Amino acid sequence: MKPQNHIKGRGAQEKVHNRFSENQYEMRDDFLNYCQKEGEQIDKYQTTFIETFPKTIVNKVTSPDVGMMYSLNPYQGCEHGCVYCYARNTHEYWGYGAGLDFESKILVKKNAAELLEKKLRSKNWKAYPISLSGNTDCYQPIEKKLKITRQLLQVFLKYKHPVGIITKNALIQRDIDILSELSKDNLISVFLSITSLKEETRRILEPRTASIKKRLETLEKLNEAGIPTSVMMAPIIPSINSHEILPLVEEISKRGAKSVGYTIVRLNGAIGKIFATWLENTLPDRKDKILHQIMECHNGTLNDSKFGRRMSGTGIIAEQIHQLFALARKKYFSNPDRIILNCDLHEQYKDGQMRLF
Repeated sequence: MKPQNHIKGRGAQEKVHNRFSENQYEMRDDFLNYCQKEGEQIDKYQTTFIETFPKTIVNKVTSPDVGMMYSLNPYQGCEHGCVYCYARNTHEYWGYGAGLDFESKILVKKNAAELLEKKLRSKNWKAYPISLSGNTDCYQPIEKKLKITRQLLQVFLKYKHPVGIITKNALIQRDIDILSELSKDNLISVFLSITSLKEETRRILEPRTASIKKRLETLEKLNEAGIPTSVMMAPIIPSINSHEILPLVEEISKRGAKSVGYTIVRLNGAIGKIFATWLENTLPDRKDKILHQIMECHNGTLNDSKFGRRMSGTGIIAEQIHQLFALARKKYFSNPDRIILNCDLHEQYKDGQMRLF
């Protein structure tokens, strides 16, 4: 049974101070409290969407251990509310907090498709896979209405440009028509994030994401449509989902996944406090054990920022996870499909149509 102060439907359980802001402004609850006394239902964390107007949309990724060189984020902040999300810290650069602000104040880039088209038509641009999103989920709930990600995929298809997608939302099924066209020229790869097979775990860890049932169904449908789809079990959190490695890898192998990867949770920046408060409000009896085991994976701290080991961890627990994953791969993915996207077609389509001469 959860404590009474648990905020249902949210990952973060509190607003946290933006470390880059000199001043801290607390929310005034006077009016909300008055309305509540009058019998009105109040949701002071209702999601708001803020339109932004960036001048560029494709970002160069400088981290050497991420596995991508370019990313594109149509949204900043993410309503999915995954409590462990490393992207929470980036919301502070926009003047918001990494806690409830991250999942309730969503920045929207409505001109994303226009900016992408400008980039792909540039004479100086050489085709290289661009990842959607790399930071926040390009298929978070508001995408159903705004369709910015769908517009981006249409641009990638028009210019025959390779694109990768990382998501945990079944909404990607809506765009199977475009994804299938991209796959005909080997221009698309998809990674579904599946962290657990237990709906109860998913519900508290990733409160506004697609259900596990829908994600497994999505994995099947994408692969059946010829769209190469792999799975990321990211992150693995000791004593929360670390015991599910073998059954999860077995399940996704049955449903057509091309390969599987993982990372170990790291609670960088403001996320350490956010995660600790979440544990207090959701799993108080296991809080200390979980935090201590995470620290054992990062040399006694909640986060190790060193490239190459920050996502794989060190120590006995991290090694046990590594060995278990190696066993799971050997048993269920002895011959994983390595997906190399086609970067050769784009130059012929830079003006939006096949160059004949």
